[in-house]
This record gives sequence, C-alpha cells and structure tokens, in this order.
Amino acid sequence: MPESPSLLIDPSRVNALLAEACGRFEIVAVAECASTNTELMRQAADAPSGRVLVADRQTAGRGSRGRAWVASPESSLTFSVLWTFPGALARLSGLSLAVGVAVARALARCGAGGVTLKWPNDVLYGDAKLGGILVELKADGETARAVVGIGLNLRLPESIGEIGAAALPPAALEQIVAAPPDRHLVLAGVLTELARVFDGFAAHGFAGLREAWHALHAWQDRPVRVLRDGRVEKQGVCAGADADGALLLRTAAGLERCLSGDVSLRRP
Repeated sequence: MPESPSLLIDPSRVNALLAEACGRFEIVAVAECASTNTELMRQAADAPSGRVLVADRQTAGRGSRGRAWVASPESSLTFSVLWTFPGALARLSGLSLAVGVAVARALARCGAGGVTLKWPNDVLYGDAKLGGILVELKADGETARAVVGIGLNLRLPESIGEIGAAALPPAALEQIVAAPPDRHLVLAGVLTELARVFDGFAAHGFAGLREAWHALHAWQDRPVRVLRDGRVEKQGVCAGADADGALLLRTAAGLERCLSGDVSLRRP
C-alpha cells in the first residue's frame, strides 16, 4: 500500500500568518524525525533563538516522564521551539505553565473555547487530554536556552487502544470546533502567543502569568492525589500554583508545595 502524501508545513505560509511575530521565528519543516525536542536540543548550541522544528511524524516522540508520543500528520500537530532567555536556569521555573497559557489562548482564537490546563504540562478539554507540553533546559553562559515541545491532537485516531488507569483519555480539536482549522493557522496562532508569553516571562517570570494560568486551571479547588512512581504521596485540595510555578496543595498538614518532575495529578 503506498504511503500517504506528506502534509509538510509550508514555512512561508506560517510566516505570512504571524502578524507582529513575523521575523521572530525560523521555521524548519521535516517529514519525519525521531523527536523534535531531541533534535533541537542537539542544535541548541548553534541554532538561533526562535528556531521552530515541525515534523509530520515523530518516530520517538516523548511526553512527560519519558512517555512515548506517537503522532501522524493527519491527526496531530507536533513541533518544538528553541528560545533564549536572559539569566540562569532557575529563572525559568514555571515555564511549562506559561507555555500552556499561550497554547490555550491560541486555541481560543482558533475557535476552540473551553480549553483548560492541568499542572504542570497538559492541555485539556473537559477531563480529556487535548495536548501536551515538554520543556527541556540548557545553560548557556549568562543565558538559558529552552526547547519547548508541543503536541496537539487535531483529530482522534480511528483506534485508540487500551488506556491505562492513570492516563487521561484523549480529546481532539475536531470535538470542539465544527471544522478543525488548517495546521498552518494553528501553528501560527500558537507561535504568535508564545512570542508574547516569552517576552512577558523574560521580564517577570511565571509570577506575571500566574493569574492568567489560574483562570485556565482545570482542577482548581478540586480534590486530587499526587502520585510519585505510581504511589500516592499526598492528597488534598488543589490550590493552584505559586509564583515559581510549584503546585500548591491544601492537606491536613496545611498548604504544601509540590515541585515539577515525576509528580502526577489524579483524582481520588
């Protein structure tokens, strides 16, 4: 059976849609790569800030905590962005949350209302996963370089397969809008919002976007369990995030902070 034709992103079409963000990104489109994040991390020392790598297919795409992310051009949009920030790596605490704000804003502009965020890197519709964010960091002298990977479901696959008890079910843009927008429009919209969010983050950190994130937080004031390595570590009521992007949890012991890493949120 012949392979389906490539749906390769046309960088010139995306650039034409970037509005005030035009000129701030260098878009590279490939038919296939192992992982856009891995490839951009490899290029990070020499590539310019603003390079975007978008792939039709990822053969070894990675989600949070090393989970595999399998994508096809017919059903998804997967890309990574390299960005340079002033200062040390510690200043980038909470960046994945800030990126989520940019993604939700962009999807709203594409007609996808009701998109919310789950700490620290999931994009939701209802209680299903619409997309994911993976941020990887690298120190570079007096600056820090971030590779931000984003995967969005445009359409649900014909076969989803078995979903583990700890995993969220999938959602797709086709469930939210009558006609899912062209991938060029979605990519341009996300990049435009990312440029705005990155500028604000460079100046004020996550603290400047904390209120916006809270307005999109899916599980605010809801009971949750915090799992580590599959075991319940804490449980309480989700109280949002602090100025550094750490999860705040109201427990019997009081208000506790949970840092990003291998921590997952699940309902009781």
